[in-house]
Amino acid sequence: QVRVVESGGGLVQTGGSLRLSCVASGITFSRYAMSWYRQAPGKERELVATITSDGGTTNYADSAKGRFTISRDNAKSMVYLQMNSLKSEDTAVYYCNARGVHILAKGYNYWGQGTQVTVSS
Repeated sequence: QVRVVESGGGLVQTGGSLRLSCVASGITFSRYAMSWYRQAPGKERELVATITSDGGTTNYADSAKGRFTISRDNAKSMVYLQMNSLKSEDTAVYYCNARGVHILAKGYNYWGQGTQVTVSS
């Protein structure tokens, strides 16, 4: 059984920091690119950051560049999102996504249940 579970969300003041964590079980983690998405109320889900299966390459939405850092630990099957200088517009439910990129995992795509991040002024 595949499980993707996020944690680390919460309430933080503007300018503060949070570190989100995501653990994936039931998959060979190193065969998956990992991403963080977010969805604010009334808005579509948007991609925040992606990291390749080996952790060698990362990509960020313009809104996250310079403030957020995605990283992974394949030995622990975990991916992280360090968020600094948080703004009210970062308020959203943050979702972890695992997308199969290895030939043995192509076509598989898994989501977590989300973790709420609320930034207050």
